[in-house]
Amino acid sequence: MPKNLSNAQLAELLAREAEQQEGIRQRAFRRAARAAFLWPEEAADLVAAGRSLGELAGIGPFLSAQIRRWFDSPPQPMRASPLRRDFLTRAEARRILAAQPDWAKRLRGDLQMHTQWSDGSGTIVAMANAAEARGYEYIAITDHSKGLKIAGGIDEQTLARQGDEIDAWNAANRGAGVRVLRSIELNLNPRGAGDMNPHSLGKLDLVLGSFHSSLRTTEDQTARYLAALRHPQLDILGHPRGRIYNFRLGLQADWPRVCAAAAKQEKALEIDCYPDRQDLNVSLLKIARAEGVLISLGTDAHHPWQLEFIELGLAAAWQARISADRIINFLPLAELQRWAGRRSS
Repeated sequence: MPKNLSNAQLAELLAREAEQQEGIRQRAFRRAARAAFLWPEEAADLVAAGRSLGELAGIGPFLSAQIRRWFDSPPQPMRASPLRRDFLTRAEARRILAAQPDWAKRLRGDLQMHTQWSDGSGTIVAMANAAEARGYEYIAITDHSKGLKIAGGIDEQTLARQGDEIDAWNAANRGAGVRVLRSIELNLNPRGAGDMNPHSLGKLDLVLGSFHSSLRTTEDQTARYLAALRHPQLDILGHPRGRIYNFRLGLQADWPRVCAAAAKQEKALEIDCYPDRQDLNVSLLKIARAEGVLISLGTDAHHPWQLEFIELGLAAAWQARISADRIINFLPLAELQRWAGRRSS
């Protein structure tokens, strides 16, 4: 085996080592495995250049020494655990996008992020300013709805007050700057129903809905997805599989049937670009492509700097060969609004 190990391979080695450790060391290996997906450079390139691995997040002297031992004596080829399979690293995503520079230039906005109104740390203004710095035309603020209390979900009255703040931003920046869309991450129950008054949802620019409960069941969940897609006000089905790196596999379904239903109803399925999610992943995106479904990109950012995660979704969409005309974030604002307006026409 060649001595160069990719960041993805190192992440798997670190995760496997964590399973053999206890206490502080276990936590250190686990944190480093997750951090490896965000390293902007390949660790192998640092080693080749004689640089310190301590430049990488989550790596101190002890872990640096262990990683160097792996480089000196690489383990046998490994297949990642199902809990950790089919995740892109940031370094890999950057290589993909660098080879296709026109692809990322098509991006006009980010359609999932959270603020201090629910469980985010940034204000609406901070998120809008970060998006403006990235040259975006629009963003959607998708704070959690009231059913997800653990994430500070907001009720209809609070959603209306948030809307006033968004309207104030848009009025102050009319004709210049990023347009902030009024949206929400609607909490969907296992029957596919939402938890907010339809009248309140009708005032929004976009409605993104996601499952947050009963995500460990191993039974086929196709019916749950089909019911959610029938929700008359749902535009985007967020992080559809519900997986989380090294924590949860997510739900199983007849994905061609789910994607076909979404395509027929002109609903979008999301690539949640958060590193721990990457959901839809590349294998499911290939199914989505075959069925002609619309795709939405959202970072699920909870801090302004996390808008950078969009690279992971853009790279996944390219790898899956999703056509540019099927990605709603590539639409100009007016066309995006016309698409979302179909549910009220």
